[in-house]
Amino acid sequence: MSTATPAFAPQRPGLLKPLAVRIGAISWMPKLLPQIVRTDKALQGATRGKVTILDVAGLPNLMLTVTGRKSGIPRSNPLLCVPDGDRILIAGSYFGGPKEPLWVKNIEANPEVTARLRGETFELTARPLLGAERAEAWTTMVATWPNFLKYEERTDREIKVFALIPR
Repeated sequence: MSTATPAFAPQRPGLLKPLAVRIGAISWMPKLLPQIVRTDKALQGATRGKVTILDVAGLPNLMLTVTGRKSGIPRSNPLLCVPDGDRILIAGSYFGGPKEPLWVKNIEANPEVTARLRGETFELTARPLLGAERAEAWTTMVATWPNFLKYEERTDREIKVFALIPR
């Protein structure tokens, strides 16, 4: 577990990023999310966290572990993320589905999380971003993953954005 205050450098985009953006824009992708997550978890388990589906596409990602608000059991989810200096930005987009992902409620109940990023595990605190701070972070996130704009169009809910900050 890393205890130093890291600078989360952006990942260089891979050759497959344009294809990933096209696939991520498909309107029926939210229906496949459970299968995608299951496949990604299996891939990460087989490679001890060294390879993820998003790595293949050259997209920044992490494995976020949060405590279940009802069960108290740690739950892990692979997420696209945006390294931003000494913090990491994440969004509860769920491909623009009508419901937010379950990890959002869990992180709101207990903001102390761990994240595995590029093979290193960090202890972090999640802080919700609101108002102008959220808008600025959203612009940064859209620069990495343009489909966040499509996800925003698909849903009536405001997609929650969090900054993960080292503890």
